[in-house]
Amino acid sequence: MRILGVDPGLTRCGVGVIDVSPAGALTLVHVEVVQTPSSSEAPTRLLSMREAFVRLFDTFEPDRVALERVFAQQNLRSVMGTAQVSGLLLAEAAGRKIGVDLHTPTEVKAAVSGSGRANKAQVAVMVRRILMMGNESLLPDATDALALAICNVWRGGAGVGGGSRGVTSQLTPAQRRWRDAESLARRNRSAH
Repeated sequence: MRILGVDPGLTRCGVGVIDVSPAGALTLVHVEVVQTPSSSEAPTRLLSMREAFVRLFDTFEPDRVALERVFAQQNLRSVMGTAQVSGLLLAEAAGRKIGVDLHTPTEVKAAVSGSGRANKAQVAVMVRRILMMGNESLLPDATDALALAICNVWRGGAGVGGGSRGVTSQLTPAQRRWRDAESLARRNRSAH
C-alpha cells in the first residue's frame, strides 16, 4: 500500500510518500516541500498547489492520503490558506476515488513518538529512525508530512470519503500491533 502524507500550507506544503509492505514495513518513496511565493496572488498560488497535487498523484499513485486536520489558529490568513490547500487536496483525491484520512497534530505526535506532547525535534528523530533515513536533514513541513503518513499506517484514520483503491477494511499488521499496544496500555493504567 502507498500512503501520501500532506502537511497543508499555502506558502509551504509538506508532502511525503511511503510504501507499506504486507508485513507492515515502511519505506520512504519521496519527500518534498511544495512552495509558493507569498508575494503572488492567492488564485495563482492555489493553481500552483493544484498542479503540484496532480503531479504527485500521477507520479506516485497513492492508495490513501493522510492529511493534517485543520484547526482554527490565531492567524486567520494562515488558517484560510491551509484550509484552501486542504480543500484542493480533498477534491483531487475524491476525483480519483482515493480515500483521505484526517489526523490531529497530537495524534500524529503520539503515533510517531509515543507522546502527544513531543516537540518537532523529537518527532523528526523518530521519523528518520522509523524510515531508516540516518541523519538526513528534513524541513519541518517535510517531516510533518512523513509523520502523517506513518501515523496513518499505524493508527488508521477518520476517513472523509473517497474510494478505497487498494485498501481493505482489515487492519494492517502495523495497525493490529498499535491496537494491541493501546489495549495493553489501557489495561495497565486501569490496574494501577
